[in-house]
Amino acid sequence: FQVVHAHKPHFMALHCQEFGGKNYEASMSHVDKFVKELLSSDAMKDYNRARVYLDENYKSQEHFTALGSFYFLHESLKNIYQFDFKAKKYKKVTGKEIYSDTLESTPMLEKEKFPQDYFPECKWSRKGFIRTRWCITDCAFDLVNIHLFHDASNLIAWETSPSVYSGIRHKALGYVLDRIIDQRFEKVSYFVFGDFNFRLDAKAVVETLCAKATMQTIRAADTNEVVKLIFRESDNDRKVMLQLEKKLFDYFNQDVFRDNNGTALLEFDRELSVFKDRLYELDISFPPSYPYSEDSSQGKQYMNTRCPAWCDRILMSHSAKELILKSENDEKIVIYDHIGPNVCMGDHKPVFLSFRIAAGAGKPIANVHKCCVVQ
Repeated sequence: FQVVHAHKPHFMALHCQEFGGKNYEASMSHVDKFVKELLSSDAMKDYNRARVYLDENYKSQEHFTALGSFYFLHESLKNIYQFDFKAKKYKKVTGKEIYSDTLESTPMLEKEKFPQDYFPECKWSRKGFIRTRWCITDCAFDLVNIHLFHDASNLIAWETSPSVYSGIRHKALGYVLDRIIDQRFEKVSYFVFGDFNFRLDAKAVVETLCAKATMQTIRAADTNEVVKLIFRESDNDRKVMLQLEKKLFDYFNQDVFRDNNGTALLEFDRELSVFKDRLYELDISFPPSYPYSEDSSQGKQYMNTRCPAWCDRILMSHSAKELILKSENDEKIVIYDHIGPNVCMGDHKPVFLSFRIAAGAGKPIANVHKCCVVQ
């Protein structure tokens, strides 16, 4: 609400992942209450139209993604249209509507869960994407809510560079990009944002953080499998610098991830480089968005479970980059930042992108764009 108040957006898109949390069977009932409070809150009173798409149907494991996509339209905005993927035409947006159990049959979006063989070790993966298409002042664009695969084990992530998990995310993101520019519909600019689960190159990070350390390997007595790596300083009483287990990344100095917003580590953020010809991102100037402590009194503290990383991102096609209004003076119109730096908001810190779309940005030079012709 503070961010809404500060930036006063006319069109607002909010993408959520893991709706209902890890124990969604018990917690999904809280989601509906949250949504109703959000829609009726005083802070949102000037948004007289809304579309909410919630994938709450956890009983359908074949389709369940736990994604939630919210779109709010300010009363000052006129003539906003949303694309009907089944009818292949735009429809004017009026009123407030919530869709939950009927997402599979809702023609106003495309939703897909990634095939199970993409990440076979995760039996009940909820990873996938939801896509909607909008048209504002002759400017058409897709908004894609995405959730990519996580690192299941720090030890496996550390083995190779890039990691096996990075390869899985690469495959899944490529799948989504191919889907949204295929031949079924007119090509438009697109924004893809959510939890990409991008991680730092674990091998390179550990080798840099522990450059002068010696490594001790602990193996399981029965299987001889590596279960723990301990990195100690060569001198200084052999002080432990880092302990690495499947779900433990305990580095002795967390300040390295926070100082100057952790930008010293951005050189190890390499997963997006594969897509540089297809995706654009503004410069990151906020600290790693994951994994924050879930202790409500520790808003700035990272958990010692994973190496902090910029998991949560807002990416766009190169044509979408051109839609963003360039500032004609020194005023900072485009802002890419995180939300609630000192407030506990779960293990992920939300990120946001605030910008203005240039008037008529969607109109090709030669002729008027036909995106908003409602048949």
